[in-house]
Amino acid sequence: MPMINLDRGPNIYIQEISSGVHTIRSVATSITAFIGWAPKGPTDKAMLVQSWTEYVNKFGDVSPLTDVWMGYAVNLFFANGGSQALIVRVVDKPTAKSASLATPLGGLMIAANGEGNWGNSYGVTVPSSKNNRFTLNIVQLPTANQAMAVVESYRNLSMDPTDSRYAVTVINQESDWVMASVANPPSTQAPAQNTNPVAFQGGVDGNVLDPSGVATALGGNSIATTIPNLDTVPLFNLMCVPGLYDPAMLGFFQTYCQSRRAFLIADCDPGMNIDAVGNTPPNIANGDTATYGAIYFPWLKVMDPASPGHWKSTPPCGIVAGIYARTDGTRGVWKAPAGIEAGVNGGAVDVSIPMTDLQNGTVNSAGVNCIRQFPTYGIVLWGARTLAGNDDLGSEWKYIPVRRTALFIEESLSHGLKWVVFEPNAEPLWAQIRLNVGAFMHDLFRQGAFEGQKPADAYFVKCDGETTTQNDINLGIVNILVGFAPLEPAEFVVIQIQQMAGQIQT
Repeated sequence: MPMINLDRGPNIYIQEISSGVHTIRSVATSITAFIGWAPKGPTDKAMLVQSWTEYVNKFGDVSPLTDVWMGYAVNLFFANGGSQALIVRVVDKPTAKSASLATPLGGLMIAANGEGNWGNSYGVTVPSSKNNRFTLNIVQLPTANQAMAVVESYRNLSMDPTDSRYAVTVINQESDWVMASVANPPSTQAPAQNTNPVAFQGGVDGNVLDPSGVATALGGNSIATTIPNLDTVPLFNLMCVPGLYDPAMLGFFQTYCQSRRAFLIADCDPGMNIDAVGNTPPNIANGDTATYGAIYFPWLKVMDPASPGHWKSTPPCGIVAGIYARTDGTRGVWKAPAGIEAGVNGGAVDVSIPMTDLQNGTVNSAGVNCIRQFPTYGIVLWGARTLAGNDDLGSEWKYIPVRRTALFIEESLSHGLKWVVFEPNAEPLWAQIRLNVGAFMHDLFRQGAFEGQKPADAYFVKCDGETTTQNDINLGIVNILVGFAPLEPAEFVVIQIQQMAGQIQT
């Protein structure tokens, strides 16, 4: 609070007083983590891509190999409205190798930042080197049809570890293509100038992993507690493991999603028919974890970018994630990503298994979401239930928008209330919390996120001496109780028709 100097004589003085409001901002709702095998790219981190072109540049195009689905899923994700994808590239570590320089450049060793044959197509040049300062270019090697291309350039580098432009640090922090290390034995020698490319060598794809192989490579049962590439990512909302339909494996991913307040979009077994899905729905998870995911049936026939003029049966999870993102952007996370607005784009020509309304009802009641083809509307998502959506379970988290709205609120409050930590745990703090959280919830109410015509019917925020007892205060705990009345989708619309008896007009 600024002080006012009253020595300046009689006048009107303005004093600014802090409102005490810490604005809680809405977090993103549709950042999607894709986990699968790809022909190139880093394997030590989850990398954000924001377009299909960026994905191709960093991870390669769709693959014609059998049971390799990640490229197709990401392509369809962007085609259907997705904008942010976190790519977790998984390879068979025992058989895949990274390409690297055969010998160091001065005191510097450079290698491709991920396993695979792709690295053999790259190398480095040193356009200049003088007074222990040098420039390093990462280049794509020339071919019969393409000249050498510089993909990254680093200027004014030094091999002095105390220098702010220390090459190892700069390259490892900024490069999307390579990793740098100190030569063995260590040396501070700068590389000599060399404009001719020095090629990487030794890159090997190794065994190509199908979706089950991807899950196994991540650690089997340990998936329930950690996925290293995602553990350090501050936020993702949706997860796809394209083509994976093994219930046990999907259960591990779903448990991980629960720990991260994220939501799994799962693919059905492409070999299942309608009767099998309706009578024996996939037992992916039980209890609380079942509310952190949804499953879709059937697979889709999509024009194949790897084989122009032909279609290919592909898993729907990437399409579904894109439609989630599109719906979130236009209507909000509280709108069910289904119905005539949830049309499928991106070259889809048909569903692999058509179904009738009666069959749809059976499958939907089992907690499996259908993808339908209608004459007027085309291919649309026609279901919005979580894996706890079986009618027999009676779960309060039956519907996808209800669960995802709760996750959105939880994540937003988690990020927006960090200022509370270490504040004095008493009524002044509780009042600020009520003010800030109440403002956030009221803004959602105004956007139509909740049921109810007035705020008191739509949400409540409680933080006081009842929610936080003296024992809680002694333990350093402040309890905030937030409730909301969710909007549930209208799955069944009942139209009553009555014939009017003949009436005489007068």
